[in-house]
Amino acid sequence: MGAVLSCIQSIFRTIGNVIMTIVHAIGAVCTAIINGIVALFDIIISCLTCGKAGSRRRGMKTRTTHHTSRV
Repeated sequence: MGAVLSCIQSIFRTIGNVIMTIVHAIGAVCTAIINGIVALFDIIISCLTCGKAGSRRRGMKTRTTHHTSRV
């Protein structure tokens, strides 16, 4: 009787794993679609604003000043 119960538990565990895998796959597809839409809007906004939206430091050179101590 214990072997039958163990087999049934294993079947239900496998079915649960399959369902969770399907849910994770659906979530991954939704995430990929949303990331694609965000990237598309980023490109459109960048084109409309001549590339000035988004990261501001893309083409700018940073200026560094060196301070020396007078001893």
